[in-house]
Amino acid sequence: MKKKAMASFLIGYTLLFTGSVYWHGQQFSQPIASDAGQLLPTAVKSIEQAEGEKQLQEMVRRANRTGDKLSIAGMQHSQGGHTYYPGGTIIDMKKYNKILQFDPKRQTITVQAGATWDDIQRRINPYGLSVKVMQSQNIFTIGGALSVNVHGRDIHYGSLIDTVESFRLLTAAGEIINVSREENKELFPLVIGGYGLFGIILDVTFSLAKDELYETHTRVIDYSQYSSYFQNAVNSSQVKMHLARISVAPDTFLREMYVTDWTNAKDEHKLTAYNQLKEDRIIAAPKLLLGLSRYSDWGKDKFWELQRTYMKKGNGKLETRNNVMRSETAFMEYESSSRTEVLQEYFVPVSEFADYIDDLRNVLENEKDFNLLNITVRYVGKDEQAVLSYAKVDMFALVLLINQGRSSKDMKQTEEVIRKMIDITLQHNGSYYLPYYSYPTKDQFDTAYPHSKEFFRMKRKYDPDERFMNFFYREYGQ
Repeated sequence: MKKKAMASFLIGYTLLFTGSVYWHGQQFSQPIASDAGQLLPTAVKSIEQAEGEKQLQEMVRRANRTGDKLSIAGMQHSQGGHTYYPGGTIIDMKKYNKILQFDPKRQTITVQAGATWDDIQRRINPYGLSVKVMQSQNIFTIGGALSVNVHGRDIHYGSLIDTVESFRLLTAAGEIINVSREENKELFPLVIGGYGLFGIILDVTFSLAKDELYETHTRVIDYSQYSSYFQNAVNSSQVKMHLARISVAPDTFLREMYVTDWTNAKDEHKLTAYNQLKEDRIIAAPKLLLGLSRYSDWGKDKFWELQRTYMKKGNGKLETRNNVMRSETAFMEYESSSRTEVLQEYFVPVSEFADYIDDLRNVLENEKDFNLLNITVRYVGKDEQAVLSYAKVDMFALVLLINQGRSSKDMKQTEEVIRKMIDITLQHNGSYYLPYYSYPTKDQFDTAYPHSKEFFRMKRKYDPDERFMNFFYREYGQ
């Protein structure tokens, strides 16, 4: 590793990644807002904390009088300016986080939009219950999770929309309405996966699942075997959760994979012996090698070896459903003054996987400056409930972690590669996820989301003054 690169690594290694960020730049007269991607620092009018239902309602009504634009923010891990807008007001929902009602017998819970998955898990875990669908981290707010319609590791549920019974929405007119599959049902598939463009989600009622004890099974396979392995060994067995990673290390680039399946444990009665919720830890070796992989091919090879070895050592490990969902991510914390880490996520039909990977490899092997750190693979069953649905058929979801610079030149270089990858994804009848930076073209967006025109038409129907605004809407909807 070159001295300058090593010095940059050591500086970055000593700083903790702060995640979602608001700050006030002293050289500006207005607050400057950014998100986890840190690529769109933007001057906004104000940042308002959500305190109560009446206060939020008055905030919307006041904006209607003054003409202010409103954006809604949680943890701000959507990375394309989805939670703020130039000159607008950010409504920070994180303190609006009460658990309003929990019914263990009916297996339902109602929470305010600022509550996190961690809040929910801590409440329901003592009752032997679990959430059905959530991100692979538990730090996110429920309102944010609904707004991007997340998916998770459980292969038997589709997207988050499957688990939502109802929610209350504060509309652009300042009215509070109930929304479900029966009541104001037109809004149900628009608000879920609607990126905060239809109003403020106040609270949500979810259905829950029973917590279970799982046994872990990990194996290494060739990428060409993955589709058949999944269809034969996973989709038709007692596998409850599934996760895979494909190598980005030069020695095995986009060829070797490890797959992890969680099956029901034989000793299910031992659930209570394992159901203490695990806490996130910073694990020194993975954190160090991930750091090295940011700066060298050698680091990428060593980090892949560590991942593969570490996961295989977990074979036979017993873990509850709630804890499988609480993946350890502290080792991924990262901060740099000149670089950032962004996500992309591509969905490709199960039957297309091997051919898709071949085409993806052909592109990326020629992009020597494109710093790809990780690809995680999950399964998402066909789910077209949301208007902006990303799973038109049964899909594999590939989550890409990319290290890139923040300069205009760096962003342009990343944009060019990402557009090539999206073209390949679309050629294989796939789609891509919308919570990330707006590198895709408008034509790519329209192809991946054929109902987008209907979505934006309904946005203007329910919010004719475009009171709720963000960069995503400005880029693709106006």
